[in-house]
Amino acid sequence: MTIRFALLGAGRIGQVHAKAVASNPQAILIAVADAFEEAATALVAEFGGELRSIETIAASDDIDAVLICTPTNTHADLIEKFSRAGKAVFCEKPIDLDMGRVKACLEVVDNTNATLMVGFNRRFDPHFIALKDAITAGKIGEIEMINIISRDPGAPPPEYIKVSGGIFKDMSIHDFDMARFLLDEEIETVMASASVLVDPEIGALGDYDSASIILTTASGKHCAISNSRRATYGYDQRIEVHGALGLVSAENQRPVSIELANADGYTRPPLHDFFMTRYIAAYGAEINAFIGSLVSGSAASPSGQDGLASLLIAEAALKSVKEGRAIKLADLS
Repeated sequence: MTIRFALLGAGRIGQVHAKAVASNPQAILIAVADAFEEAATALVAEFGGELRSIETIAASDDIDAVLICTPTNTHADLIEKFSRAGKAVFCEKPIDLDMGRVKACLEVVDNTNATLMVGFNRRFDPHFIALKDAITAGKIGEIEMINIISRDPGAPPPEYIKVSGGIFKDMSIHDFDMARFLLDEEIETVMASASVLVDPEIGALGDYDSASIILTTASGKHCAISNSRRATYGYDQRIEVHGALGLVSAENQRPVSIELANADGYTRPPLHDFFMTRYIAAYGAEINAFIGSLVSGSAASPSGQDGLASLLIAEAALKSVKEGRAIKLADLS
């Protein structure tokens, strides 16, 4: 069985997903749509397919699934369109920045019995998968505490901040999903603190660039998350999980993993400089997982409900910062 794909959005992440489709023997890229014809033409030249409009793709009988890699404000509308058109949908996070809009979109997905997978790529990182496998195998016993560190090398430009939805919905949301993935238990309470320590312009736009969040489950397990828009030493991505029997951790990754020792001491090469190189294997693995679910008929994961759950935590984190108190998710949902 070969899954026939259309790609919506030929930008940076669209190119990564097109490569994953082209590399999978159970998939083929049939069509590409992008508002910038030059970008779409270049992608087609490298990975195959042909240029089509979004309307044409929705009506095409030779398309089984679509990859939505367009701007955030288009995601919900496109998910609904292609769910109604009978296509399986993979969509980059988030579904939307508004909780009500996400819920309405997921109603359409449910009513049309459509397949929807949301792009939380870090679940597919080989290092984080190995960490999860160690937990599942019982090697550290029952989880008690998790620490997640996620810091960007530098802040995005103001133009991006304006449309990002803020640090919790744009950046922390990946860590919220990872916390749920590792804990395998829903979050009950969110306590967050946030500041502007990196770039005053971010504050002027109503956002934050430095945040600390504590997520607590009903059983008392908690996850502490540290986010910053500035890490001068590279893209900082670490996880530590402490359990009743021990600890398992995933350290920072480097493009080259060597260590040099001489009279000056021990040195190692720098970290990855951002997510496109650090998580390149994860991006490929998530598309392969989506293809695998379509071939086997199994449920696609992460689901739209996973996207909604992480967005709810983001809403609670922002409310916690503004009100200076812990927020129960039940009061928001």
